Amino acid sequence: MPFPGGLWWLLCCRQGFTLLRRDYGEPDKEPDGEAEEESSFELRSKGAQVGGPLPLMTWPWRPPSLGHPSGVALGPGGTHPVSVPPGWLQREVRGGVKGPWIRPRKYWFVLTQDSLDYYSGSEVGARRLGTLVLTSLCSVLWPDKQTYKETGYWGVTVLGRKHCYRLYTEHLNEAVHWVCAVQKVIRGKAPVQTPTQLLMRDIEENRGSPAILEQIYRCNPVLRYTSSPLYAPLLPFPYGTPSPRGYMSLRDEAVKLFNSLQQLESERDPVPLIQGVLQTCLDLQPLVDEIYCQLVKQTTAPPAPGGPGNLRYWQLLTCMSCTFLPSPPVLRYLRFHLGRTESECPGSEMAEYGRFVGAALDKTQARECVPSLGEIVALLQRQDLLCTVHCPGTAACTVAISSHTTAEEVARELVARLGLSQSPNVFALYEQSRQHERPVGRATLVADVLTRFENLAGEETTQDSTWRLCFKHYGFLDTENVPRDSVEFALLFEQAHEMVIRGYVPTPEETLQSLAALRLQSLNSDFSTHAPVPRPEELFPVHALHARLRAAGQGPPRCPGARLRAGLLAGALPWGHSLAKQQAEQDQKLRGRLREEGATVMAAIVDRWKLLRGMGRAEAMAAYLALVREWPGFGEVHFLGDPEGSCPQRLWLGVGAKAVSLYKPGEAEPFDSFCYSCISSFGVSDSSTFQLSVGDRDLLFQCSRVDEIAQLLHTYLTSLGTGQTPPREELADGGRPGNSPDSGLPHPQQRLCPAAEPWRRQPSAGSFPI
Repeated sequence: MPFPGGLWWLLCCRQGFTLLRRDYGEPDKEPDGEAEEESSFELRSKGAQVGGPLPLMTWPWRPPSLGHPSGVALGPGGTHPVSVPPGWLQREVRGGVKGPWIRPRKYWFVLTQDSLDYYSGSEVGARRLGTLVLTSLCSVLWPDKQTYKETGYWGVTVLGRKHCYRLYTEHLNEAVHWVCAVQKVIRGKAPVQTPTQLLMRDIEENRGSPAILEQIYRCNPVLRYTSSPLYAPLLPFPYGTPSPRGYMSLRDEAVKLFNSLQQLESERDPVPLIQGVLQTCLDLQPLVDEIYCQLVKQTTAPPAPGGPGNLRYWQLLTCMSCTFLPSPPVLRYLRFHLGRTESECPGSEMAEYGRFVGAALDKTQARECVPSLGEIVALLQRQDLLCTVHCPGTAACTVAISSHTTAEEVARELVARLGLSQSPNVFALYEQSRQHERPVGRATLVADVLTRFENLAGEETTQDSTWRLCFKHYGFLDTENVPRDSVEFALLFEQAHEMVIRGYVPTPEETLQSLAALRLQSLNSDFSTHAPVPRPEELFPVHALHARLRAAGQGPPRCPGARLRAGLLAGALPWGHSLAKQQAEQDQKLRGRLREEGATVMAAIVDRWKLLRGMGRAEAMAAYLALVREWPGFGEVHFLGDPEGSCPQRLWLGVGAKAVSLYKPGEAEPFDSFCYSCISSFGVSDSSTFQLSVGDRDLLFQCSRVDEIAQLLHTYLTSLGTGQTPPREELADGGRPGNSPDSGLPHPQQRLCPAAEPWRRQPSAGSFPI
């Protein structure tokens, strides 16, 4: 009885089957891995010698086969010393289930000091089937449990330049043994250098010999412009190691970026492509040096110097210099290239870009974000970026900034421009939206803030995406003696009104109506039916209208089981549709009630406004501030957090010019207060714990903005005019003091923005400086 066709083919053609996959072919049919590695034009060992300035780097250095002492194991060929006892491993697992009727194909693997070889058998003289040369750029991946669940084998992956060996064994300890052995061999290899690195060294050594330098550039095409694609990176990167965030390996990404650079030459709008290259470098920091080397290469001996395509490379180099700082060897190579370009093409556009890049490299620091589209447009023209900074109210200032301008520098310029240099109060820049605001650290780059605004505006899911920069008071040291006719008094009035509208000032509704009437008097003078009246939410806090509805029993119903029923009924179409319709009707009714209450409140506000006839604008503003000052917490910066101790609820920590106070949420009066003369020490014990010592009491406050608390205390204590010695700052549990020399806090005379960068930590809901 003949065998079935499939089984007959499997039994008779097994050897042919393996050859078709080109995994285990004869040496003459499949090039030996060792020979293929040695024919590489990319790499050369650090220890290789170079004859003169010309590149003789064509293959990885391998030590000659020397005699080995007795007792060292040999491979089947008897030529290479073995670093680990050889063993049987599977080259590949075919299929997800081990078939009992197919015996897995195993090979004899030998790990030497230079390579990983596999043979057809373990006997002496067995045929070598493949070789993976090991260099310092090779890597090995540990076995993972997912592969074992899918195949029943533990996998070991060894990544080389041309080959990737995936080896399998049934025993975990054997897989770990091989991984450790291969890693040990890789770590022991000499660092591999590329021709570009070696030529950079030659250029630096011969920079005083123009003839030799000219010969180096003429005889090494890797240093000059090329219109052909790049098949390997200019700098060494590990083989095959995957990169984070969905990127390919660093080597593949480096080659892709060179293609993007060449695409710049003919791109109609280069700004998005430039931003994409910068974003890749920000995500994959090791590629920064590679892009610098590629740009130097493409701007050396171009076919059309100063042409549109050549200038695109210089423009990208300009953006790179304002975003990233290369490593010292690449930086020296780049500066030499800039000087060489300026000497060869004096007065050209390329020389102008070179001078701009050189100046930018002196000021570039770590960036949090890549340049925004507007910043890239300004950099392409080597111009400053215009930044709009708003002040409380409707005023705004336009400030010219560069990629290196910090928030402290902008605040200083605004303080001088607005005539606030003699003010004792502290000012800061804020990131502000309709519902949120957060102070900007003084060392923060304003260009990074603008990029964050651009990113937030581009997110469709972000409901509160209209962010802006705002200049306002940060610490209130003296609000009583501000002249009424000064710019600061107007800023103080507008900021106080903003605090009231945001609901930061807990005060009765009657007081809120009086404040709204004073606001109308300051805007429009006496009552008139033709005077423009702002919208109710611009005069009266919205949360107070919701409080009126709850007090009248007309607010939205709060049933404990409503959310549970909504979740249970959402799956059924008729019930879910009815529930959604009912919710929409309730929302519509709530909006109608809010409009009714708003109209009622506006009528009461207008009645109070009529009583203010004859009051001047400055007088109305002063009366407004006097009412706001009645709240004890005015002028304090409040932080919402959790105290450690017997208090179970969250509290507000208010840091003011004279004392530190504790408030319960919703209460206007503090339940505890500590004047600065009673504070013995304070400090930051960790990233979220602030410690305050008052006599024999220690207050521990959990908050996400502890650096800002310490900075404010430092500012207030050093600004006291009483002559008393400020309390010392202590370290708790290995923490850091708030005013240590390394904390970057401003000098008492600076009166500027906070040194910390609290935007990096998301504040708790409602915990905004007020």
